Amino acid sequence: MVRSLWTAATGMNTQQANIDTVANNLSNVNTTGFKKQRAEFEDLLYQTIKTAGTPATEDTITPVGVEMGHGAKLAATQRIFEQGSLQNTGVNTDIAIHGEGFFRVLQYDGTYAYTRDGSFKVDADRQLVTSNGLRVLPEIIFPENYVESSIAISQDGRVTVRVGEFNDPIEVGIIELYRFQNNAGLAAEGSNLFSQTPASGQAIAGRPGFAGFGKVEHKFLEMSNVSTVSEMVNMIVAQRAYEFNSKAIQTSDNMLGTAVSLKR
Repeated sequence: MVRSLWTAATGMNTQQANIDTVANNLSNVNTTGFKKQRAEFEDLLYQTIKTAGTPATEDTITPVGVEMGHGAKLAATQRIFEQGSLQNTGVNTDIAIHGEGFFRVLQYDGTYAYTRDGSFKVDADRQLVTSNGLRVLPEIIFPENYVESSIAISQDGRVTVRVGEFNDPIEVGIIELYRFQNNAGLAAEGSNLFSQTPASGQAIAGRPGFAGFGKVEHKFLEMSNVSTVSEMVNMIVAQRAYEFNSKAIQTSDNMLGTAVSLKR
């Protein structure tokens, strides 16, 4: 019975982690470019009391052994990179990725980070940056006296703008996208940023719309891919599983109380 107490306790811990994951998904339901997570579990070690195949008689063997499990644990939090819905914002510097790929930005420490959040801005140096001021790479720098309302970004990433009174737009840069062999291996750093890890593989650069990369949509943003209905169902399932494990602890406690009272 002592084993059942600890086994049920591991179940409560795993369901708490499940609820934490669901809560994080729901809190980011309106976060631009957010990708939901899924908690994944695995069972713990088993105590083998009798091994399958043990001789039962001189001519027979035991077909099934006796193994007692010790509960469950959190194995991984899988990030699901399915496409989020696109929302038309009408903002000239907003860009959404429709398909595979990430934008690359330069962090303050000189390292690269990757994001699906295309809510970009133009800073005082006329450079395209994120909401936190991180430079978008390759650098997109607008010329002096450019007309902000004339900014145009094609689906293959070409950025053009008109300067002053000139009617003919000029090209000021090209948006590049980056993809990985294993997107789920990226490390989330917060602020809608991901960093490369050995599990994700090296970043592969490419042009939007070519060689398997997605297209970029100007004046659109990619919304979170969190489904509130699915998350609420997951929350109910996790809550009930938590209650089941707590009931197992209470039942084990009652059985221990019964055993203690036998001597009375």
